[in-house]
Amino acid sequence: MAASFGPKSLKSAVRSLLTSPQFTAILPAALLLATWLGGETALLLFAILFPGLFALGGALTRTSSKNQWAADPVTGLPMRGKLVKMLDACFHDPEVNEKNCLVLEVDAFSQLADHYGFDARDKIEARLGEALRSMLRVTDLICSLGRGRFGIVIDRATRADLEVVLQIATRLQSVIMTPIDLDETRLHLTASVGFALPQRVPDATGESLLHAAESALQNAQVAGPGSIRAFSNGMAPKAAPSEHSEAELSEALETGQMTPWFQPQVCLRTGRLTGMEALVRWHHPSLGLIAPAAFLPALAQAGLMERLSEVMLFECLTSICKWDQLGHEVPTVSINLTSEELSNPKLFEKIRWDLDRFDVSPERLTLEILESVIAQSDDDVIARNINALARMGCNIDLDDFGTGHASIAHIRRFNLNRIKIDRSFVTHVDTDTNQQNMISAILTMAKQLKIGALAEGVETHGEYTKLGELGCSDVQGYAVAKPMPMDAISLWIRNHKSTSDRIHHIPKHA
Repeated sequence: MAASFGPKSLKSAVRSLLTSPQFTAILPAALLLATWLGGETALLLFAILFPGLFALGGALTRTSSKNQWAADPVTGLPMRGKLVKMLDACFHDPEVNEKNCLVLEVDAFSQLADHYGFDARDKIEARLGEALRSMLRVTDLICSLGRGRFGIVIDRATRADLEVVLQIATRLQSVIMTPIDLDETRLHLTASVGFALPQRVPDATGESLLHAAESALQNAQVAGPGSIRAFSNGMAPKAAPSEHSEAELSEALETGQMTPWFQPQVCLRTGRLTGMEALVRWHHPSLGLIAPAAFLPALAQAGLMERLSEVMLFECLTSICKWDQLGHEVPTVSINLTSEELSNPKLFEKIRWDLDRFDVSPERLTLEILESVIAQSDDDVIARNINALARMGCNIDLDDFGTGHASIAHIRRFNLNRIKIDRSFVTHVDTDTNQQNMISAILTMAKQLKIGALAEGVETHGEYTKLGELGCSDVQGYAVAKPMPMDAISLWIRNHKSTSDRIHHIPKHA
């Protein structure tokens, strides 16, 4: 029992006494009694002794917990350390309530800087952090985990079941989905959420609980934007981007671990398949399927984006040949090109050589180029590559249109086949009149310039229907189909072809 009366226990007991409501209540009476019994001498002694007791208990010298943790410079929120500390307490302190950990990340957050600039991205992140914090209770905690990711600890007086935490995750997503006005642009963002219940994690530590929630988040990101996933014991932990070495990434590219998944693009008027977009996926031998957001930054940092483009082009041309052999009609396949790839003077020759090698006509290949690349670049090499590929017969799509601030002069400078309307304009187009007006204006411009328009990120039947009414010709998104690997997409093509004639197509308003 002696250990229970050590210095720490004594200090804690004194602090508890001095800060208790009962002590505060009797303090005035004690001062009056001391003055009445001992006069000024007793009062002076009491004035000296009382602060000493506070110092002994640490009530005066204790550092405010608010100042113990460094704050994120953008959001002003505490960072990972405080979150882990709070989660640790729920395992090791019997007086602390159970904590549930959620990790939320804004979908496509890294693209905000490309589209609107770093200052605008930081303003958006700060605004979202404040909005999330405002909906939480005093006993909850929100921390910044960087790059549009937030860690949230929910305090529970009673054990929370799966359904309760799912409801919390949905409410957090609704905060992110509230439209944000940025200058003259209205942003519609979404977020993916992963969460973990303390009784499900392998180790009873705060770090383990946070890692489990991050693993669930990465599984949600694989499922698609706006998804929610709970951690389960069979879920493999996912590696963070910084954990992928250049050697590991190179091996993944050379051994076929990184392959294209295909997302269909269809005509709204006829329902026919008009193309596929190739989206990279990493099948890690031990971690399973990894979402692009978890490894593309590491690939770019390692200087391997050009090699990824070469792998994707090879796989796409191989797929086109297989579909032709199977009798599937896939008019074109789209791949994305970055500004770094377009700056390669040999890009045109490389693509022409691959097309000749596979005996694939250039019009079967669509090259997607970000609007920000065209808007910001006066690079003669980039212009030369784009125009040479267009003259050869390749289709050129302007990706994420409406976010890169390209002028009509920039658009007319290149022989574009189609613009892809960014999903920030498509989201809620069926209910938001501002969105409808923006889409109508974009479609009018495209018609005047005699180029096609495809709306991407179409996720609901309502959006699909409204886009048809507004006169959009082509769409892509979850309302049509999710990205799929080669085997699954071949089956989808077969089924879609047999049912497309029975699909109710949306007529354009007169």
